[in-house]
Amino acid sequence: MKSQDVRSTYLRFFEDKKHSIVPSAPMVLKDDPTLMFVNSGMAPFKEYFLGNAKPKNTRLTDSQKCLRVSGKHNDLEEVGYDTYHHTLFEMLGNWSFGDYFKKEAIAWAWELLIDVYKIDPDILYVTVFEGSNDGDALEMDQEAYDLWKEIIPEDRILMGDKKDNFWEMGDQGPCGPCSEIHVDIRTPEEKVLVSGKDLVNQDHPQVVEIWNLVFMQYNRKANGSLEVLPNKHIDTGMGFERLCMVLQDVKSNYDTDVFTPIIREIETITDTEYGKDAEIDIAIRVISDHVRAVAFSIADGQLPSNTGAGYVIRRILRRAIRYGFTFLDKKEPFIYRLVSVLSKKMGDAFPEIKSQRQLIENVIKEEETSFLRTLDQGLVLLDRIIETTKGKEVSGDKAFQLYDTYGFPIDLTALILSEKGLELDEKGFNEELQKQKQRSRAASEMSTEDWIILIEDAVEEFVGYDHLEAQVKLTRYRKVTSKKEGEMYQLVFNLTPFYAEGGGQVGDKGYLEDAKGDVVYILDTKKENNVIIHFSKNLPSNLNAAFTAAVDTKQRSRTECNHTATHLLHQGLREVLGLHVEQKGSAVHSKYLRFDFSHFSKVTPEQLRDVEDFVNARIEGKLDLEEHRSVPMEKALEQGAVALFGEKYGDTVRTIRFGQSMELCGGTHVKNTADIWHFKIVSEGAVASGIRRIEAITNDAVKDFYSENNRAFFEMKDLLNNAKKPVKALESLKDENTALKKQIESLLKDKAKNLKGELANELTEINGIQFLAKKIDLDASGIKDVAFELGSKHKNLFLLFATAEADKAMLTCYISKELVKERNLNAGQVVRELGKLIQGGGGGQPFFATAGGKNPAGIEQALYQAKNYIQ
Repeated sequence: MKSQDVRSTYLRFFEDKKHSIVPSAPMVLKDDPTLMFVNSGMAPFKEYFLGNAKPKNTRLTDSQKCLRVSGKHNDLEEVGYDTYHHTLFEMLGNWSFGDYFKKEAIAWAWELLIDVYKIDPDILYVTVFEGSNDGDALEMDQEAYDLWKEIIPEDRILMGDKKDNFWEMGDQGPCGPCSEIHVDIRTPEEKVLVSGKDLVNQDHPQVVEIWNLVFMQYNRKANGSLEVLPNKHIDTGMGFERLCMVLQDVKSNYDTDVFTPIIREIETITDTEYGKDAEIDIAIRVISDHVRAVAFSIADGQLPSNTGAGYVIRRILRRAIRYGFTFLDKKEPFIYRLVSVLSKKMGDAFPEIKSQRQLIENVIKEEETSFLRTLDQGLVLLDRIIETTKGKEVSGDKAFQLYDTYGFPIDLTALILSEKGLELDEKGFNEELQKQKQRSRAASEMSTEDWIILIEDAVEEFVGYDHLEAQVKLTRYRKVTSKKEGEMYQLVFNLTPFYAEGGGQVGDKGYLEDAKGDVVYILDTKKENNVIIHFSKNLPSNLNAAFTAAVDTKQRSRTECNHTATHLLHQGLREVLGLHVEQKGSAVHSKYLRFDFSHFSKVTPEQLRDVEDFVNARIEGKLDLEEHRSVPMEKALEQGAVALFGEKYGDTVRTIRFGQSMELCGGTHVKNTADIWHFKIVSEGAVASGIRRIEAITNDAVKDFYSENNRAFFEMKDLLNNAKKPVKALESLKDENTALKKQIESLLKDKAKNLKGELANELTEINGIQFLAKKIDLDASGIKDVAFELGSKHKNLFLLFATAEADKAMLTCYISKELVKERNLNAGQVVRELGKLIQGGGGGQPFFATAGGKNPAGIEQALYQAKNYIQ
């Protein structure tokens, strides 16, 4: 069965069981601080499990893109070395939110596997939670056991401990026992030697888990205790790639048609053959896996970068590049060429990979080019480390610096050292790595207490589109402590006018005030799993009081101006540059806006002016806001609303229109474009290949901008003696300055020419060496010219020149190449040692080097000691 059919069969099966098919959510999470990426099928539905929102249908099914490369669920280092772990994988899932439970989940799982997919029941094992004797004191899942023994022999039902058969989304939150279904695809001969039940959960490549049925019935609290959930849920996840392995009767996920087209392309590009050499096979598996993870992340809006989720994506891609560089001998970009195959294979199921193909290719190619340069630089630096290493072991500290500062892979360092007969101090390296991890953990360490519930079953409502002030009640709160922020409180109200950070727009600030006039300041507002959370340094003195919640109106107004301007900017860019322009990210603050967009060349000054004029024309046009809430998604798109890749939209959406600009947007906006006052672009540049960034300002910030420029203009006029035409006066000064510089250069050349003769006459012979150490009055360029000119006319020459200016000193050493070779003299060593006398340092080549310092008083001593090198 082809992989496309495996996926569609699963979805159709559960659609027949009254499940709604939902599309895969973007992998990059926007409102869950506990996760960078969707790492399991249930992650996009946390708000339903937590009771923070209600799904349109209590039964859902999907194929969810997942990424496991950080945190608790991290499979990165296994990828490539075994045949069944992946960074990116698809999780086929069926979900029940307070609807059916264990009986239906188990019966339907068996029906699908046996009756629909036609898997031989004799190769399947199931596991059931055996209970625990720890603090939770959980009993065995007898209900699941009894259900399973009705459909499978009891000797194929295995007991599993908490590690394998009790699923938790994290340190806190919904959890419960689970039943895993494992498959044994070994040969009959192998099965005779060892029973499959002895290999379940033992990391055997042909005895693997394919489906996990999680029975969500508890909630894990911050203090570690469990409480029973009011509603019981089903959360199942089946590994799509592993299922394809079983149904296509192969022994490895990489032998399925999910991967074989990519592997064939790698073989063609690298002139290698998969299946012949273990190291090459690992490299090919790494690359074929990682290109999927990186491509889908870029399609979902996450570009490689140096921080956060972007750093993780860059790390995955660099791992792939490194394996190609080391084991496939690819010293030029090639991974980007695999995207076309990936697009053809998965573009129908995931259209974003097809529509974003050009961008993905460009970004990957640029990253490859950049990292290959880094590898080249690292090789040079490693050579220097090897040259200066005494003995057979390279220190872990130096290897860590190479890894940490330049991104040079440690395993590549170890490989090169072994080829040169050296060893790596792995213990020292690991100690440095652990220190760095501890510093990183300490910086981000945070503890979150349980929610204190003040009002049971309270429903939260956002009223901030219509009101900036509201009477509210505190429904729950919790304390959060972090090293960075200290002690903070998170507050939730029955309703709120505060906009929570989202869609690029910052969260509102403001205050709470009770009837007595006591004030608590709201420092930020964010959304977590569909709950609007307000951050404060203090709790109200009376938690049960009624409060006036008031938004900082000035900040909100400025932010709204910038948010509306991003919509107009998006429209203007598409109008001026073309319809290929798509938003790739935005940041809307009260002081400025930042807008990232797809475009494959620098935006010219003329085009920027046209875009700026386009936006300002809409501001001057005084366009009213047309807002529509709870519009069916399909209808909004039919009406021409622009949706953004990487955003998660519900069944109903909010549309924002200003004239011809219409977008899906949950942010806040001005009532009329005239409120923006004016729009000004302050910068434009590249973020990544094919991604440009514009930063701009509006309203008060533009007024400040022009006021500052106006002040600077009059200061300039004053310096120009109030010239009536200051631009012309500046041009005249510029021309005059250029002419004077040429005169000075000419004079310096004449001075240097005259000086050469004088200096030649001052040369003295010491031990067969023509020597001169002297303080002279020339710039660095002139000194170099003089030194090389004298060197061309005199053999066995040793020169040390010094210059001084205010609190700066410079030494220049020239040594004839004959002396460098015959007498083992080194100009770089000379200036490094003598540079200490002027409180500085430097270096260079053996025949020419310079040093700078901040102590001109040391020049005389340096000149005096120069003789020591030749006497």
